Amino acid sequence: MSQRVSRQSGRAGRPSFIQPQARYHSFGGNNVKVSLLLALFATLPVWVGRSCPTLLPLMFGNNCPTHQTHDGNALVQIEQSWAQALEGHDADAVGCILADEFQDADPSGQLHDRAETLAQIPHRRSGKNILSELTPHVLGDSGYIRGLATLVDAQGKTVARVRFTDIYVYRDQRWLAVAGQETLLPETAK
Repeated sequence: MSQRVSRQSGRAGRPSFIQPQARYHSFGGNNVKVSLLLALFATLPVWVGRSCPTLLPLMFGNNCPTHQTHDGNALVQIEQSWAQALEGHDADAVGCILADEFQDADPSGQLHDRAETLAQIPHRRSGKNILSELTPHVLGDSGYIRGLATLVDAQGKTVARVRFTDIYVYRDQRWLAVAGQETLLPETAK
């Protein structure tokens, strides 16, 4: 295999576009190694994704909330956002709420991890989620909220009523759900 001579460097070896060359450009009086910065930014998704996979969606796409208040009102707001995301079949929005280790016990007693929970969202029945009886409790960096979710169809008929408890941790200045449990109420329960 013959070697090419780089037109810019005059050296034998790799083509000039592969040759590691330091190019300096002046930005406001500061010299910046553009090729080094480009290489760093090009590899950023790779090393962030390996060292902390939960940061990757935050950096590239999902606009997950940050700097949430460390109180029960934030848990109520998150539950309302969760209900709206379910109505809109928005798995990305729910993904911002669920911790990586999230597990849910559904009304039939089956356990579902985060991936299974998110995969079910596009297939949920349509309807409006009305939340009531929301009671949040914050205990240091942990919290839980109990409430009643009423699913109403397009004609305004109650399809299901579910008593739920969601458990949260406060991590990286935001609340993340780590566990959930639902109980389907009989139609006669009010």
